[in-house]
Amino acid sequence: MGDEDNRRRVVFVTVGTTRFDALVRSVDSEIVKQQLFAKGYTHLLIQLGRGSYLPSKCEGDDGSLGVDYFSFSSTIAEHLRSASLVISHAGSGSIFETLKVGKPLIVVVNEDLMDNHQIELAEELADRKHLYCDATPVAKHINRFLGFPDD
Repeated sequence: MGDEDNRRRVVFVTVGTTRFDALVRSVDSEIVKQQLFAKGYTHLLIQLGRGSYLPSKCEGDDGSLGVDYFSFSSTIAEHLRSASLVISHAGSGSIFETLKVGKPLIVVVNEDLMDNHQIELAEELADRKHLYCDATPVAKHINRFLGFPDD
């Protein structure tokens, strides 16, 4: 592997087979992309699932974060292995696949799902120190993006 491979630091975002446009919009915001780039990440790869929001693609050649996306893949295993950080919905499959490959994981609960079991799973695994789960900052950012006041 050359020097370029060593400098490539990917944030992989996955929403599974669900629709989670709020998360995709949030990571596609300029403030989040700037913060990721400032922390040394070079690429953002977003798996959209059934969502309708399309992020802004960017090659990253201009000294900014490269951004790409896709809807579905037969497996996300390769994306997980090549990621430096994973941001995921709180689906059990995505969580356990990420933990299996030992990648740092931030979980965002999709509160729009009915019969939401995601919060219990995310909180239990966060309590056991397997992942980081904190929806409050993400929710505040999403609210600001949509024009709602902070509480």
